[in-house]
Amino acid sequence: MSPFEELYQEIVMDHYRRPRNKASLDHIPREMAHENPTCGDSIKLEVVVGTDDTVQSVRFDGKGCAISTASASLMTENVIGLTVAEARTYAGSFIRALRGEEPVEILDGMGDLAAFKGIASFPVRVKCATLAWHALLLSLPSASEEG
Repeated sequence: MSPFEELYQEIVMDHYRRPRNKASLDHIPREMAHENPTCGDSIKLEVVVGTDDTVQSVRFDGKGCAISTASASLMTENVIGLTVAEARTYAGSFIRALRGEEPVEILDGMGDLAAFKGIASFPVRVKCATLAWHALLLSLPSASEEG
């Protein structure tokens, strides 16, 4: 394994073992959970958008594999502070890169999210890595709801 692969594996495992912005979201109904039926991963997401249209906080709860949990953790860290439009663009780029719809190298410009570059070769794992990002897109206010 190359030093880069080891670093990426370390990043994923760190966010899996100590996920950032993970919290009990019992106040969110079970039917609001987003699921990956392929493997059973499940996530609830709470997004708070400020009056200035920026993502103030993102918290998640759920169960999932290392990839799903690490991706959710990294997603929360990366979108806080972005405007809703920027968060949508960022999430879309991440999803498209893993699906092979954009060059996977764009992840190199996304900090620790580059750890997911190798996932693009495994379609079943792509669903794990993108679950939280799809939940984010569904949780952000639509353009018609924005200020």
